[in-house]
Amino acid sequence: MLRSVLIGTGSHLPRRAVSNEELAKTVDTSDDWIVERTGIRNRYIAGDDETTSTLATEAARKAIAAAGIEAASIDLIILATATPDQTFPATATQVQDNLGCNGCIAFDVAAVCSGFLYAVGVADAMIRAGSAKRALVIGAETFSRILDWEDRATCVLFGDGAGAIVLEGREETGDKPRGILATKLHADGAHNELLYVDGGPSTTGTVGHLRMKGREVFRHAVVNLSSVLGSVMAEVGLANEDIDWLVPHQANARILDATAKKLGIPKDKVVITVDRHANTSAASVPLALDTAIADGRIKSGDLVMLEAMGGGFTWGASLIRM
Repeated sequence: MLRSVLIGTGSHLPRRAVSNEELAKTVDTSDDWIVERTGIRNRYIAGDDETTSTLATEAARKAIAAAGIEAASIDLIILATATPDQTFPATATQVQDNLGCNGCIAFDVAAVCSGFLYAVGVADAMIRAGSAKRALVIGAETFSRILDWEDRATCVLFGDGAGAIVLEGREETGDKPRGILATKLHADGAHNELLYVDGGPSTTGTVGHLRMKGREVFRHAVVNLSSVLGSVMAEVGLANEDIDWLVPHQANARILDATAKKLGIPKDKVVITVDRHANTSAASVPLALDTAIADGRIKSGDLVMLEAMGGGFTWGASLIRM
């Protein structure tokens, strides 16, 4: 069976790291307040010369190097982002030009924090349909550009960064095939007012700022994420205890703990990077995945579940055998 096999990962962070203590010098907050409510201790903020495309390009280069391939062999680039460099063209085309693989398919996906999962699902479908052989899937954000730095309830939660993976179509046999085994994606536009940006080209003509009702988002996140993960496992005929590693969207330590508990997954099987990177939206899952592969936790043959929920609401999960 043709599978989309993950052959390389990479990530990249802005130069500037901002601790809770540094943030507290300009925002009415404290390290204790942030850690207690979110688990976040640090985040990275892009400089004037760092954009979504520059961060995405560096993450992509590292993923391509890890895969041991040439950039020219990539025939599909999908970039998940809610903070593109420009309204158009797609930031994916800028990354494409930076990598020197012009001519291949390249486009953006906008599903906020679930964007990377959506991009993975689209790339997998295109590979299995024969539209591409090698896909570069990226999640990259400069969320610091859309934060209201006077709103301490939201500005402390987010950071900038990028993560990328390379998928390759391969014929897999045996009872434990590598690659993407199943992906489930969902959306419910009825909850727009719970997590959104109050601007856009067609409405205000401005970029706008992020607005969120955190308590309501928390409640929906735990329910939706546990549900979609269960549906993915049911499709492949496996149980939650078969999962070697859960790599969730790094939104909030409380959401991570509550979701793992609801699913019966031990905390030591959950990859957590929110303390180091904060919430990097579409970049958070590939950032966490690359971190766990780089430090040796995730190994070849492991069964890895990726999951995320974001504004829209959108949510999804993808099961991969490494």
